[in-house]
Amino acid sequence: MPEKRSYRLLCPIARALDVIGDRWTLLILRDLHAGPARYQELQEGLGMATNLLSTRLVELTAAGLIHKPNPGRSAYELTPLGRLTDRVLWELAGFGTLLEHEPDQLEPANLRTMALPLRMLFEPVWPSSGFVVRLLVKDDAFTITPTPSGVVVEYGPSDTTAQLTARLDYATFLELAEGRIDPNEFVAQHLEIIDGAEHRAEFLRLLRAAFGQHV
Repeated sequence: MPEKRSYRLLCPIARALDVIGDRWTLLILRDLHAGPARYQELQEGLGMATNLLSTRLVELTAAGLIHKPNPGRSAYELTPLGRLTDRVLWELAGFGTLLEHEPDQLEPANLRTMALPLRMLFEPVWPSSGFVVRLLVKDDAFTITPTPSGVVVEYGPSDTTAQLTARLDYATFLELAEGRIDPNEFVAQHLEIIDGAEHRAEFLRLLRAAFGQHV
């Protein structure tokens, strides 16, 4: 493997870019914020070349941002240092909402990409004593659980019992997150409450609060 290039500058921004500034690196970290993922799951979700993904995973492991906690399994997950990239990614997402879409945008093969925005949006408004919500998006599921230390968003199947289940559309979720659609319009036309009607009013209040403070 070629030696990784460095800016060799004292500036902390340059030091950070030495580690996370290469193409695809931040997107790999973004997807791992949804939880542990195997190599194939990352490759299919990102659609990147297998040799490049292998290189980036080796680099991120060497930098101490990801690891395989169980050597007998092939799932990668974030280290405590890797989890600190959540704010970096969130600020980039906010900046990205100011930019126009390019034509022929591709949707990801899986929606791990949604886990971090859901956590960052709901964490400031969701009480630690609140109820558990399961969101269904296409064929993917997210379980949102409030805890005393913050909101946990679990991607994929979960044994956690949800008090409310809702379905939404990925493209419309992006429009809402980017401020291209009003939260009230989203609630009225693009959100389906499947189960847990007794929690509906409170969930809609939290959703409006989460997206209203972001857009």
